[in-house]
Amino acid sequence: MKQCLDFLLALALLALFALPWLCIALAVKITSVGPALYWSDRVGRGNKIFRMPKFRTMRVGTPALPTHLLAEPASHMTPIGALLRKSSLDEIPQLWSILKGDMSFVGPRPALFNQADLIELRTQTGVSELMPGLTGWAQINGRDELPIPEKVRLDAEYLRRRSIWFDLKILWCTAFKVASQDGVAH
Repeated sequence: MKQCLDFLLALALLALFALPWLCIALAVKITSVGPALYWSDRVGRGNKIFRMPKFRTMRVGTPALPTHLLAEPASHMTPIGALLRKSSLDEIPQLWSILKGDMSFVGPRPALFNQADLIELRTQTGVSELMPGLTGWAQINGRDELPIPEKVRLDAEYLRRRSIWFDLKILWCTAFKVASQDGVAH
């Protein structure tokens, strides 16, 4: 049932965001060299790799690392990259991953393919069997500021507590976190 609800909501939001999506894509293309979308290899359910799109916020050629591991991350940012990240607008293309069934609206955020420490801890706790999400319990409890063991602890708590009502609470809290830009690494 959750996957069906995810699909229907993603379809509705894609229709709603079609014009903003085109405007953002155009802005990315005008302000930097390269494609509007960045496709990254992410770890999905059962530790299977899938390709996840985001609006490109980093310059072409930036290493595929978490932003906090880059030397001088601001030097890699596109002219509108910081704005897209602060507003979470760079995440809109992930609706495609939800439509495809690679992601859900709520679940642990998909790890980068090279985040071995995060992948290992999620595997040990059973979190790797969850569908990754656009948002999750860890995101509303610290987002980019959390150390990996704390993220996994919160992901494991989500695994134990998951329900439609808990997902609705997380979605509601996410809307407030995004609006306030709380916990966003710049």
